[in-house]
Amino acid sequence: AEMTHLQAGLSPETIEKARLELNENPDILHQDIQQVRDMIITRPDIGFLRTDDAFILRFLRARKFHQTEAFRLLAQYFQYRQLNLDMFKNFKADDPGIKRALTDGFPGVLENRDHCGRKILLLFAANWDQSRNSFIDILRAILLSLEVLIEDQELQINGFILIIDWSNFSFKQASKLTPSILKLAIEGLQDSFPARFGGVHFVNQPWYIHALYTLIKPFLKDKTRKRIFLHGNNLNSLHQLIHPECLPSEFGGTLPPYDMGTWARTLLGPDYSDENEYTHTSYNAMHVKHASSNLEREASPKPMKRSQSVVEAGTLKHDDQGESENTQPLLALD
Repeated sequence: AEMTHLQAGLSPETIEKARLELNENPDILHQDIQQVRDMIITRPDIGFLRTDDAFILRFLRARKFHQTEAFRLLAQYFQYRQLNLDMFKNFKADDPGIKRALTDGFPGVLENRDHCGRKILLLFAANWDQSRNSFIDILRAILLSLEVLIEDQELQINGFILIIDWSNFSFKQASKLTPSILKLAIEGLQDSFPARFGGVHFVNQPWYIHALYTLIKPFLKDKTRKRIFLHGNNLNSLHQLIHPECLPSEFGGTLPPYDMGTWARTLLGPDYSDENEYTHTSYNAMHVKHASSNLEREASPKPMKRSQSVVEAGTLKHDDQGESENTQPLLALD
């Protein structure tokens, strides 16, 4: 019982859900966390920059308390940051690139959760102005947003839903989505982040997005694949999974249209539209800052090695296998 402070603030329903769905047992929470922590010595190549109970707990929850799986995710979380140092160099809401992405609505985050308590993230693909936002900055803004949201224990247990609206997303915009940057996004979200994604919903996708999806399918774990829904322009099939009361009008929901500045204001504070430097940021990435200074010395050649290996892995090699469902995902970093 001394450990239940780790569950402080959770509703009884959520504690019960964690027990049923995630095998979370308050009586042995501490032992579970300690067993994951004890595995850290097996990976001296990785700098584990945070190892406190609350932090390790989110990885256990993301992997249903399978300790080895939780540890693998924890290792990949820090390895991804180690291999992509520039992405995490100034990893806060007031970084100019992240701030621009947030201000342009990447990602949108709805205030209310869905009927399962999941947080709904929105991406309106057509709003991607490629002269303003690099794909990397949008990815950084999404990862930072998740980093802030995952502090909420209810969301560690209930998870997230992502809705991507592809309406009016041009072929020219799509051509910028190269396999290597899509692979970076999949690695960052599927393989290196302690969140439960209950569903990724594509809406109004044109044929070339469908083609792109076929191309990245081999990188997706079976579990991820089963959670990706391609609705096309059929909003009824979306509404069967996410109730219209939880959705803005763009998705045939009963809520008003999404205001792109909503989440940016939450992260940046009231004066978010002002282009000056920010002092206020609600997420202090101290451990990330200290990471980059530490690692730059030992690890600066590593990112090079990585981009080579992306080429060797032959991002497109799997293309000829197309739909074959037994393709080993290239991203399983075992």
